[in-house]
Amino acid sequence: MKTLRSYLRRFTGREDGTVIVEAVIILPALCWAAFALYSYWDIYRSINTIQKSSYTISDTISRRMEPVDMTYLTGLRDVMDFMLDSDQNTQLRVTSITYSQTNKRFEVLWSKSPGAAFPELTTATLQPLASHIPDMADGDTVVLVETKVAVTPNFDVGLGNTDVEEFIVTRPRLATRICYITC
Repeated sequence: MKTLRSYLRRFTGREDGTVIVEAVIILPALCWAAFALYSYWDIYRSINTIQKSSYTISDTISRRMEPVDMTYLTGLRDVMDFMLDSDQNTQLRVTSITYSQTNKRFEVLWSKSPGAAFPELTTATLQPLASHIPDMADGDTVVLVETKVAVTPNFDVGLGNTDVEEFIVTRPRLATRICYITC
């Protein structure tokens, strides 16, 4: 019995193998935490870049004095694709909206989506979105820019694929309205 006690005392008193045991337990958790932090940071960076590039596209359209056409809108989508990561593809829809005091509703002047990524908005399909559009005076116009970009995390740490959508309403800056091809 005395030898067993001495073996146990000697075993519990030694500390030379604890570093390996601690490393085996903690290292996987540390690796997962590092990958998770990188993935979360990268997703937030992507969201921030998508938001900034969407606002850039909206501001560019709002400063336009000449009518736009599908070539111009496709070029803006390509510019936004250039601003984003190479594995992200942009879906874009641009809609010109006016407010009619007579009808007491928002009305679509025109709506276009390069590559038919989104269906074109009509006055009827716009009404569910009316709560997201600011109040306007009779006859005022705004440009609605909607973007949608699929974001995939670099590592599987429980984040899953997601679509980042932006909904941006901007008043024309230099003209009373933005026209499509001809006014």
